[in-house]
Amino acid sequence: MTMIKLEVPCSKSFHGISPDPNPDWNLDSLISELNALEIKLKDSAPTNLKKTKPLEFSNAKYNYTMSEGFVMRVLDDEMEHIDDNDEGGYDQSLMTGRRFSCPDLDLSDIEDSEDELDHETIETHLMEKTGLEEGILFELEHECQLRVKEEIRNRFSALEEDLANENERSYSALIQVEKYMDAKREMDRRLDKQYQRKIAEALDNHLSAVQRDHEQISLIEERRIRNDAAFEEARRKEIALHEEKMRQEKAKEEAEARLKAVKVAEEAQKAALEAKRKGVKEAAEREATETTKVVAMGVTQNGVIQCKEDTNGQLKGSGSHAPSVVQSAVSTVKAAESALRAEREILGRYKQLAEINRGFSSNKGFLSYERQIGRKLRQISGGQDNIRARASDLVKIINDPHCPQSMSIAMFAKQVVSLCEDSNVDTTSVAFARGRFIAHVTSQVPTAMDIVLAEFHKACIYTVPKHINYSESAFKSEEAYYKAVGYQEGGGKIEPTDSYLERVRSYMTLYAAIVQTEIPGIRNLHGLKEAWAWLARFLNALPANLYTAVALLSFLKISGYTLLQKYKSQFRKILNVISGEFLFSLKALGDPKLNKVIAEIETYFDTEQFLQEPEGLRPQSYLLSKHY
Repeated sequence: MTMIKLEVPCSKSFHGISPDPNPDWNLDSLISELNALEIKLKDSAPTNLKKTKPLEFSNAKYNYTMSEGFVMRVLDDEMEHIDDNDEGGYDQSLMTGRRFSCPDLDLSDIEDSEDELDHETIETHLMEKTGLEEGILFELEHECQLRVKEEIRNRFSALEEDLANENERSYSALIQVEKYMDAKREMDRRLDKQYQRKIAEALDNHLSAVQRDHEQISLIEERRIRNDAAFEEARRKEIALHEEKMRQEKAKEEAEARLKAVKVAEEAQKAALEAKRKGVKEAAEREATETTKVVAMGVTQNGVIQCKEDTNGQLKGSGSHAPSVVQSAVSTVKAAESALRAEREILGRYKQLAEINRGFSSNKGFLSYERQIGRKLRQISGGQDNIRARASDLVKIINDPHCPQSMSIAMFAKQVVSLCEDSNVDTTSVAFARGRFIAHVTSQVPTAMDIVLAEFHKACIYTVPKHINYSESAFKSEEAYYKAVGYQEGGGKIEPTDSYLERVRSYMTLYAAIVQTEIPGIRNLHGLKEAWAWLARFLNALPANLYTAVALLSFLKISGYTLLQKYKSQFRKILNVISGEFLFSLKALGDPKLNKVIAEIETYFDTEQFLQEPEGLRPQSYLLSKHY
């Protein structure tokens, strides 16, 4: 018997699934299956096949096991009738195998007439030609193909179902992830809002605490000022009581002296010559006594009238009208008592320095030092490094042993005040730079600050602050009054008011730049505390007019921003007084010359310039570091 190798006419693997569940068949297995198929097909076979003796497959002669599987080749044309009987789900690609190999079968007649015969004739011919083996093999092959198709179809359906379930699970998981992300974002948003709210509350609490601290400091400062004022008032009263006591004692002594003089006169009458000589002596004594009671009026260098007192508290002078002149002169000066006291102290130090320098004034070799000081002042720029370098150079010049320090300080103070004659001081950046420069120098040479202030007070009375009203009884002429308040004379004429006001603006601009200067590590000897005191003294004592309005506006433009940052609500109260009472008093004067300065003050408050940092307030090095 010839060995037949059958091969399934389909792909050996489809998506990893083998069409033959047991590819390693042996002959015994095939024979057993063929016998079983023959029994099953007896009833379904044609009539002529039923009469045929069934074939008996035995493996008695073949007791070996085939190592290779059966190879079955079926023609494409032979499978057409199988496709007709199939359910329509058979894959044509599975039937593109090679021809069914069977050497004992002669299919030449079937191949020649395959277009003419129908399916039943071919089947009958094959059965008659080849016998039952071919039919069994054919049925076995068909059943195997159906089983493989069904298994593939089941596997594919299971895979599709798994894929659908997996997609559904992925979609559900994606929805859960999106929900979790939305919940996470919402939680982050709530936490961020809560954190921002906490930061805002903490910042508000901090600012409130800082404001309370500033208010407490302001209250303490006001209380200190009031205490100082009360102490000065008590001290003044004590001095007045002491002076009154001294006058009473002196009057008592004078009365006793007069009694003694009377006794001497009575005794002198005993002799004519003796009486005449004693009478002349008594007349001389009475004249000397009366001379000590007469008031003399003196005029200072800038025309301000002052009363001089002797050691016993009596006013010295000559003339019968001296007391009335003192009264009228006092009424012309408008200033706070503390301001006048501070001015007297500063001018006293200035006079002491002038007395020291009086012996050196004839030396012309000091002029080169004065030129060097003026050159350093004119070389100042807005840079912090430039200011420090120029200040260091100037301190070296002041401490030069070849020139007395008192002379260098006096020259420095005069050069500082002379800067106000320069029109460039009107620019705020230049004023701030010079203010920082003066603070650097005076922090190393403290005496220089008093002399600079004295020069300011001599050049501009509003830096004290004080104002002098015109009075015919106090001044011989209007020119004398103008000279007293600071007008300059040129060519035998007094300068116009506009020129004088421009100089007042320059003086007040530089003065305000000095008092508002605050430098880390540098102590300003005339700092913001003095700026606050200047404002209080100004508003308490000075009247509202053209001169005081120009001085006040120039001061506020430079130091208003810094004062607001320092004193906050307390400074706003002062601003309310200026925008209310002071401005109302200016308008009540009805002077057309005041329209311009009134408009400038209103613009200052309407645009809230005190909230805007002036140009040049910070050194350039600080600005560059901030922007970087």
